[in-house]
Amino acid sequence: MIHRRVAIPLAGILAGSSVLLVNPAAASSQAPPGALSAAVQAPPASPDRPRAEKKPVAEGYGGAVSTVDLDASKAALEVLRRGGNAMDAAVAAAATLGVTEPYSAGLAGGGFIVYYDARRKKVHTIDGRETAPKAMTSTSLEGIPFDDAVTSGLSAGVPGSVAQWELALRRFGTLSLRQALRPAIEVASKGFKVDQTFHDQTAANAARFKDFTSTAKLYLPGGAPPAVGSTFRNPELAETYRTLARRGGDWLYGGRLGAEIVATVKKPPVTPGSTRNVRPGLMELSDLRAYRALERPPTKMTYKGMDVYGMEPPSSGGSTVGEALNILEALPEVGQHEYLEASRLAFADRGKYVGDIPGVPLRQLLSDGFAKERACLIGERAMAHPAAPGTPDGTYGPCPAAPTAETTEAAPEGPETTHLVVTDRWDNVVAYNITIESTGGNGIVVPGRGFLLNNELTDFTFGPAPGDPNLPAPGKRPRSSMAPTIVLADGKPLLALGSPGGSTIITTVLQVLVNRWDLGMSLPEALAAPRATQRNTAQTQAEQAYIDRYGAELTGRGHSLVLNPEIGAATAVEFLSRGRLQAVAEPTRRGGGSALVVSERR
Repeated sequence: MIHRRVAIPLAGILAGSSVLLVNPAAASSQAPPGALSAAVQAPPASPDRPRAEKKPVAEGYGGAVSTVDLDASKAALEVLRRGGNAMDAAVAAAATLGVTEPYSAGLAGGGFIVYYDARRKKVHTIDGRETAPKAMTSTSLEGIPFDDAVTSGLSAGVPGSVAQWELALRRFGTLSLRQALRPAIEVASKGFKVDQTFHDQTAANAARFKDFTSTAKLYLPGGAPPAVGSTFRNPELAETYRTLARRGGDWLYGGRLGAEIVATVKKPPVTPGSTRNVRPGLMELSDLRAYRALERPPTKMTYKGMDVYGMEPPSSGGSTVGEALNILEALPEVGQHEYLEASRLAFADRGKYVGDIPGVPLRQLLSDGFAKERACLIGERAMAHPAAPGTPDGTYGPCPAAPTAETTEAAPEGPETTHLVVTDRWDNVVAYNITIESTGGNGIVVPGRGFLLNNELTDFTFGPAPGDPNLPAPGKRPRSSMAPTIVLADGKPLLALGSPGGSTIITTVLQVLVNRWDLGMSLPEALAAPRATQRNTAQTQAEQAYIDRYGAELTGRGHSLVLNPEIGAATAVEFLSRGRLQAVAEPTRRGGGSALVVSERR
């Protein structure tokens, strides 16, 4: 069905915007009778409303937002206050994060959306994962040092975010892409205050940023990272968003913007005199024309009577979080040792079976029978490293022998990627992971356009690795660890959460759920608690506070802990009693997040 968009007399989404256009058919599908008209007739927000401040916890009614960034949270909140729904607000926040968190998100990236439709009481997902160009083969990355592959045209996947935004708004939103981009355009034009995190991430990337003329011009003005407290403006990105708003996604998927991306990938703008070996990429305009964002069924499993929904492949988030929860539910008790061992086993199975390939045994990976067979391998001491994958074949019996597998190690992973959660007055819920892969993507800004390219193709296995489900192939989507998650209780939304952090995303989401439901923490406590990540590696990476609290006990049980200074940066919303919402973001990790609610009172 094609919905006709009509003008509704409203103040702009933000000061300086003209009108808010609402898709009446989509809006009414989200709201009870009369709710939309009341929303659109409401007066604009009072100009003397106190300015929101960045805080990690907010409670109230009428909708809630949690992101890593105050400007993005405010953009989503204003959309909600003006009558938009959760999907409208999520896209507005994601586009704004492309301005204020450009090293983690952007229009040249991709992501996964898990969405709860309150009217239909159904969970949907949208896959906006980047794809490999048709010229990429299973050997395209072989023999290339990882760092060299990251900072290259070769690592850039076909972008998915814009197609995902358009599909999400068309299917579940009430705004057009033009309207949803307005808050981001305003922030890019007027600028935002540089915080310590933005400065530090720029400084950490300065050595490679300076090797590209377009990147150095934008992010190293005067040859140095922008100072903390200064105002950072990105007029080129503002103009890119304006043109995208007018022309739509076709401008990228086969139009002039797409041609400029391809040109940048194939001939990166290397600074004269740079000694960096920057490999050209394989992307063609035909790859962009062929790209599609996809609706997929969610993964689903039941934990302690709650239904947990996530993303199916090419994400490994839904299957790995779900399998680990199933294993934990099969155990007589759950503590830190059990959490680590369940994660170890689930990661062994992830590596063996999960990728963008036909025939991933999702049903069996998430079955109770398989979980019980895996759980019986967990004893009083840490199991031998590495754990071997199980056999999810539907035939389960007594505990099998515990063979070992080929050793793999995982490097410490930083806060790359970002996550946001939005819910609205109708109880629609969006959990949305957005990424350009590594912090700073591939380091290359498209000249004159103000955004970085992704390096998503480094998520493929480099090989040689015969039989690996995550080897690159033409049009294939690299396996992801992103795990946007929505939990329902009695068919109603209870909790939505997710995190950045590479493959530590899975363990962060799992650990927050374990903290909340097994260890009795409140949601703010569950996010703030110290973290550890076991991904079927010899050593468990852990934050210092975790080592201080649990190190002696876990070492005594055969675990080896090594420091990872910061793991994840979660965002979440919980539905409390009587319509009250609790939005929660990190108190300190990644500089702390921003939680907001539409109203603190009914």
